[in-house]
Amino acid sequence: MRYHRGVARVRTGLVRLLEHPELIGGRRWALLANQAAVTPGLVPAREALLATGCGPLVRLFAPEHGLDGVAQDMEAVGDEIDPLTGVPVISLYGDSEETLVPSEEDLEDVDVLVVDLPDIGARHYTFAATMVLAMDPCLAVGTEMIVLDRPNPITGGHREGGLVHDGFRSFVSLLNMPVRHGLTLGELALAWHGTHCPALHMTVVRCEGWRRNQWWDETGLPWVPPSPNMPTPETALLYPGLCLVEATTLSEGRGTTRPFHLVGAPGIDPFELAGVLRRLDLPGLGFRPARFRPEFGKHAGAVCGGVEIHVLDREAVRPVEAGVLLLATIRERFPGAFGWRPDPYEFVTDVPAIDLLTGSDAVRRVLDGDGLLEPVLEGWRREVASFEATLGTLLYR
Repeated sequence: MRYHRGVARVRTGLVRLLEHPELIGGRRWALLANQAAVTPGLVPAREALLATGCGPLVRLFAPEHGLDGVAQDMEAVGDEIDPLTGVPVISLYGDSEETLVPSEEDLEDVDVLVVDLPDIGARHYTFAATMVLAMDPCLAVGTEMIVLDRPNPITGGHREGGLVHDGFRSFVSLLNMPVRHGLTLGELALAWHGTHCPALHMTVVRCEGWRRNQWWDETGLPWVPPSPNMPTPETALLYPGLCLVEATTLSEGRGTTRPFHLVGAPGIDPFELAGVLRRLDLPGLGFRPARFRPEFGKHAGAVCGGVEIHVLDREAVRPVEAGVLLLATIRERFPGAFGWRPDPYEFVTDVPAIDLLTGSDAVRRVLDGDGLLEPVLEGWRREVASFEATLGTLLYR
């Protein structure tokens, strides 16, 4: 039975493994994946791999949002039994920081951990951190890791945002690279493996046919939302910068059908805000005055004034800088509607969420009135250049 046929122009790591199941070779294997890990024909990875007879599936591991992607952001997910395969599912996003790392006990009867986690190209999207946190326990018990690569949906040709400074590491800032990093999950795995866990037996099954300048809709692959608030590839493009809204009391559009496209709060005049943002002439973006009512999350049930963000030229969009300038504009024009997130963020209680997301306290200090924003943005551009100089042979050609 051949599950991987399709019209895709790009062949993912999963497709290639299905053609060469001898990479697992009859050994006991586990899978770290979610509902977006599918073949071009939309068959779940675990079902397709089992059909090859590659070996016994011991258990599944699930990232944030769970195996089926139904849990909301920062919602604890418990262990369960997979109704499709009948094997245990170990959640790697529970109610404490300790749950983010698989235990050695859950890996010691696993010969090969297969990782197929569709990423979206943003440092603070947690799937890459989940992958690299599994490397040390795999090494400790002698489990091989096979990473199945997929394209970066917002291209591998754009990078933006600063690096992570000392004192600001967390689950959303674990990998020291730009916010929009321009790498695939396999390239992220190679980067971490080379610097933090070189003794681990790890194989990256790379994509075939993917070019660094390709967007998702140019791959021929179907888009399956990898998390509840990532409905489209366009949302993924905005997310590296619009995720910064999570660090405030503003709504980032969760609880609506347009998360990360809608931003606002009660007390904001949508027409004034849209007018100011248009005058900033942010590359590739348009702003429509909007009122919206989140059904859950921040300001649930309340009508918010704000804007809907439209992508007019995706090649020109600089989402991280746009997100920072959006926050600065709202902070200046509507100070009564703006505040920094007061509650813990990704299990961290002593560092503000905005600092964790941006990698330092520079943006928060500027928005609080200490200095100018442009030197911060220029510093980020220099950090991107220094990062690119280190990439070497990691990148697809």
